[in-house]
Amino acid sequence: MKLELKYGEGFVEIQIPDTAEIHVLEPKTLAPVRSVTDSLKNALLEPEESNDQFYCGLEKSRTVAIAVPDEARPLPLKVVLPQLLVWLFEKAPGLQPEQVTIVVGGVQPLQGSAVPEEVVSAEMACGCRVVNHNAATSPIVSYGYTNRGTPVHINALFASADYKIVVGQIDPHQFVGFTGGAKGVVIGCGGEATRANNHSLMFDEKASVGVLDGNPVHEDLAEAGEMVGIDLAVNFILSPEREVVAVLAGEPERTLKAGAKVCAEVYGVGIKDKFDVVIASCGGYPRDICLCQAQKGLNLASRAVKEGGNILLLAKSSQGIGDDIYFDYVSQGTTPEEILSAFKKQGRNMGAHTAYVFGRTLNQFDVAITSELDPAILQRCHLRAADPSGVIREWVNGFAGVPRVGVIRDANTTYFYDME
Repeated sequence: MKLELKYGEGFVEIQIPDTAEIHVLEPKTLAPVRSVTDSLKNALLEPEESNDQFYCGLEKSRTVAIAVPDEARPLPLKVVLPQLLVWLFEKAPGLQPEQVTIVVGGVQPLQGSAVPEEVVSAEMACGCRVVNHNAATSPIVSYGYTNRGTPVHINALFASADYKIVVGQIDPHQFVGFTGGAKGVVIGCGGEATRANNHSLMFDEKASVGVLDGNPVHEDLAEAGEMVGIDLAVNFILSPEREVVAVLAGEPERTLKAGAKVCAEVYGVGIKDKFDVVIASCGGYPRDICLCQAQKGLNLASRAVKEGGNILLLAKSSQGIGDDIYFDYVSQGTTPEEILSAFKKQGRNMGAHTAYVFGRTLNQFDVAITSELDPAILQRCHLRAADPSGVIREWVNGFAGVPRVGVIRDANTTYFYDME
């Protein structure tokens, strides 16, 4: 059987031997909105709340900050941002563009985003100031600590604004449950210590994809968002084809929970039995823009594989590893077991967390990867570079019996649950 799967901005063809039992695992289909612009207008006119409490004070605000995602998220900012600014200036007619700051979130700028204009062009910004947030170097403001001990350090330009808006995408997330809501500020515009401490909560059994209630990572983010005082969240849900299927606006937590129900309907896939072999495409660009983004697809795909099974990850990684801290950390260990052991001793930094999640998967499954990365670099990350059809043929032909092969077209967003 021949299949074409997303890879970067194109596709890669894979031949699966006919001796395998093949199952294609796909998200559900929702019709895209007829007009993103009209849907955004309607969401802002009819927010998730029954009142305008989160608009209070906007007309009197002298400064506004808008947090937006970096290029690793496929949100159609080119359409969304100008329309949001039109609404903003209509709602606060005394506000001038120079009083609005757009903060592009991110741990550290990706290679393609070293200049803010490459994510938010001058035309999109409509005269507003655009800055990149860097967790390590941007000035921050401290709001104290959450009840779980997370220091709430937020980009100073965002924190100093009278009115604060976050624009984001609601997606399944391996341990946050779902992205969206306050996450675009607390993580996207947060300091290193904020990110590291929050993500260290991922070891709780409820810190799982598709789970918000009782999830300590999510609840910590929500609490931090309240401390920062985010006035408005504008969240989008996209189909695997990057078409907008829902637009929501309102108070961050309520907006996220309403959107998560829609997102779960699209990306949650029930399975009765796990697979011997899984072929996982991250979903193409920008989901596989770098190895650290692709790790999300590997983690979610692993939940559909039998213990000791095989996973082929398709991740072009055109911008390389994506995190120098992770690469330096993972290169120190000679095996995934050493990485896991080192993490338990050293703990809390973002590179360590990425290495830990990778190592946990590599320790349980036989993983191969098809990418543009140098095989020697992948080897230092304890990953095996492989020709896709060749490694699948190797696994299928070496299996005693008829292997069940699961094919995941959009691994970074598709998640699995056990069917009764």
